[in-house]
Parts: sequence; structure tokens; C-alpha cells
Amino acid sequence: MLSRMLLLLLSLSLFSSASSLSCRWMEHKFLQHSNKSLDLIERMARNSTNTTEDAEVNFPHRLYNQASKAAAEDKLVFTVQVLEEMAAMFEEDHSNASWEESTVEHFLMVVTQQAHGLHSCIKSHGHKKQNKKLLMYFKRLSHILEQKGHSAASWELIRKEMETHLKRAEQLASSLLTSST
Repeated sequence: MLSRMLLLLLSLSLFSSASSLSCRWMEHKFLQHSNKSLDLIERMARNSTNTTEDAEVNFPHRLYNQASKAAAEDKLVFTVQVLEEMAAMFEEDHSNASWEESTVEHFLMVVTQQAHGLHSCIKSHGHKKQNKKLLMYFKRLSHILEQKGHSAASWELIRKEMETHLKRAEQLASSLLTSST
């Protein structure tokens, strides 16, 4: 009897941990927002006359690899941090970029909605510690922009980096959709 109860409790805990992140927003809105943000950032490139400056950026592949091995909630926390840092980046002076202002504003709106939606799926809703290495990476990008005077070319570099982030963040969050179904 005790072993049956233990097996039942174990099954329930495994089921609840697998389904804990199957919130409605993830199931119904995440991919829609993700596709829209990628479309908008690609549209910014099509409207761009910018060339890319050579700068040492070092995309944080290692951080994404670590996040992909983390618990489901930690994956979401990481993805939310990426989206929030990205939105903050585009709040900086991008007037030298040749992007249409309405496209940038729409992009910011979609990314912010995506971050809020994913945050609503985090069960603890507490403030987990931010990934300090990711924070330092975004500060380094901001510093590159400042060094280059927020030039059109430096913004194109940032845009390309953010496009890669959107793709990697989508993969990370999408892994939660396939593992919870």
C-alpha cells in the first residue's frame, strides 16, 4: 500500500512538473509573437542602408547551451531576461539607423509583450537572479554602441545580434512546448 502511494505521488509530481509550464500564453501566443518579432527585425534589415562595422561581440552561445540544460522555469527566466535586455537595447538612441520608426516601435511592443507573456508562465513569479554573464554581454553591446556614436553601422551589428537572440530564444522556449505536451 505504501509503495503504491509513493508511486502515485511520484507520478503526480512528474506530471505536475512537466505540465507546470504549459500555460495558456505559451500554448497560444508564444509562437505568434516570436514569428512577428523575427519578421519585424528582418524588415528592419530590408529597410537598412547600413553596413556592419567590425567589432568583437562574441555571441553567448555557451549561455544558451547552459540554459538549454536548465530546469523549465530557469529556461523561461533566461528567455525573459534576453527579451527584456533586447527591448532595453532598442530604447537607446537609434536615430542614426535607417529603420522606419514605426517598425522599431512595433518590434519593441511585440518583444515586450512576449517578455510579459513568458513571465506570466513562470510559476514562482518571484525575482530570480538575473544571469550576470548575460547582463554583462548586453552591457558590452551597449558600450559598443556608445563607442561608435550609435552609428548606423553599429546598429546594424546590434540588429544582427538581436536577430540571433530571437532565434535562439525561440528554440529555448519552444523546447518547453514540446516537452510539456
